[in-house]
Parts: sequence; C-alpha cells; structure tokens
Amino acid sequence: MIGRVQRESDGRRDAPVVRADAGVSYVMPVLNERGYLRRAVESVLAQETGGPIELILALGPSTDGTTELARELAAADPRIVLVANPAADIPVGLNLAIRTGRYPTIIRVDAHSELAEGYALRALETLARVRAANVGGVMRAEGRTPFQRAVARAYNSPFGLGGGAYHGGTVEGEAESAYLGVLRRSVLEEVGGFDESIRRGEDWELNLRIRRAGYRVWFDPDLSVTYWPRESWSRLGRQFVATGRWRGELVRRFGRGNSVRFFAPPLLVLNLVLALLVGVGQAAGLITGTLGLIASLVYLPITAYVVLIVAVALGRGGGTGWRDRLWTAAVLPTMHLAWGAGFLVGVLRGADDTVDTSRLGQRNTPLP
Repeated sequence: MIGRVQRESDGRRDAPVVRADAGVSYVMPVLNERGYLRRAVESVLAQETGGPIELILALGPSTDGTTELARELAAADPRIVLVANPAADIPVGLNLAIRTGRYPTIIRVDAHSELAEGYALRALETLARVRAANVGGVMRAEGRTPFQRAVARAYNSPFGLGGGAYHGGTVEGEAESAYLGVLRRSVLEEVGGFDESIRRGEDWELNLRIRRAGYRVWFDPDLSVTYWPRESWSRLGRQFVATGRWRGELVRRFGRGNSVRFFAPPLLVLNLVLALLVGVGQAAGLITGTLGLIASLVYLPITAYVVLIVAVALGRGGGTGWRDRLWTAAVLPTMHLAWGAGFLVGVLRGADDTVDTSRLGQRNTPLP
C-alpha cells in the first residue's frame, strides 16, 4: 500500500482535505437513459460517505420517458435534485449540476453506469490520503445482450481501448485522467470547471488542466464502476466516430499533451487507405516489378492486425462459443476504424459542432 506521497520533490501541490462529514454532491448528466437510470441512481443513494449527500440530475431533453422517471425518483427521495440542461451537452450539464451542489467534494456519476459497493467511502479515503485533486478507478464494462457483452469485452481488453489505467490497471498511482472522478470542489473552481466548448473528452481536458495547475490526478484500482456500453452496432459506430473526432480536435488544441496511444487507430485507417490504393495500382498494372514488391510491404501491418484480431477473438478475451467470438472479431475493428476515421477528420477539420448521437435514435443532434 502507498502510505506516503512525494510532495515537494515532485513539484506537485496538495489538494485540500475536508472534514470526513462535510458532505458529497453527486452530479449526473442524463439524456435518454430510462432503461439504466433507476439502477444508476440506486447505486449512488446506497453509498456510505460519513456525511450528507445529494444527487443532482442534469436533465437533457429526453424523448424516451427519462425525465418522467427522474421526477418520480426525485419525488420519492429529497436527496435527488433536478436541474434542466436544455443544451444537452455533457460538460454544460456537469457545470450546472456542480453549481447547484452544496458540498465540498464532487463525485461524477453516469446514468449508464453503477457504482460498486463502498466506492464513495474508498474514494474519499484515497483523496485524503494522497492529497489528490481527482481520484478515479476501474471502468468495468458489462453487457446484457451478446452484442453488448462483446463491446464490454473490447472495453475491458487492453487491445480494445488502448490500455488506459482505468480500463484494467492494477497499480495505484498518478494518472493522465480519471474515469468519472471524485474531485475537490475548490480545485474544480480554481481551474474553471468543465470546458463547455468540448463535447467529448471533456474529462481528459479537465484533468490536463488539473495536472498543469500542479495537482495530482490519482488512479486507485480498488475503485470500480460498472459501465453499460452501447447496445447496437450503429450506435457503437456513431459513438466512436464522435469520440475520435473530438480527440482529433483535442490534438489540434493541445498537441503533445495527448498520449501516443491515441494515434494508433488513425494510423491503421491510413494504412488501410494506402493498401487499397496500392492494391488498385497493382491490379491495374501501374505498380509492378521491384516497386510492386516494395509497395506490397503496406499489407504487412494489416496482416498483423487481422492476426491479432483473430487471436483476441479465439483467446480467453473472445468470450465463449462461436457467436461470442464472431461478435468480438466484428466489434474490435468497428471501434478502431470508426474512432480512427473520426480522429483524422477532427485533426483536419476540427470537431465543429459534432455530437455523439448514439443515445438519440436517428436524430442528428440533441439540440432543440
């Protein structure tokens, strides 16, 4: 166990420690989550913190009955507070909820996730012990259908989402970002809250500012959150295109502040495009001889990628049975290629007003 944290020698600033009974404000942006909201809320209200709590739901313009369910839940428990988020954007909703809250520690929660038993108490203890400004744990994806379970396996695999600590890390320590996050309100206010011009990746950007302000962002593998991923292929694709495009925007804004791992999917997409061009050239007789042999090297990374996909699908991470393994083999390249294509567009053109429409049926934007 880590008992002491280097403070002066590493140049880091200690976040303030508050009284154990000072209270916690949970903040949750919500949009079209009727099938998940009740269990998410129940997992929050069951948490022990040693002090008072409140759960603030920032309600976007849902069309599936989510708002009505939220009102029902709030009527049954005075700890639930509702605020309207007509813009529907996650960072806008988070800032609205944070400003509405009263307590010095903020715990971000998601309507598509459930907190493990003891999550809040452990996070508060870790915040105080290491004097971090933000603490997060492991995102454990789960699924209810064969497709959703395949997506969950991809999320939980280092090959699926690139090996960030919260996708299965086991070593406690400083981190680049935190999944959801348990934050000190004073630090959040100092760095200016969530950037409302960023619609995806807003948590990564906030943690970048927290780290640049000198504070620690901390990963604790003993913290666990269950996450329910998208339920259909089209929704998964739309989610990853939007997320990739916003990562491209963040690369435009922050350059070298981005991890090298973010560049793997777009390189795969570029490799595929180049291989297609080479293949057409070879088939047309335009690329032949020694040049053709050299150009054929472009197929090697693709071959290695396919072999890796097959190995993952056939291995323990592919699930059980042929159907699970086929879904795994289909989901992984869907995630990588959608994200990589979105990234390239984001780098070249920016994210503009791109939104994640995967919670919105066939609508192109949640904005009124």
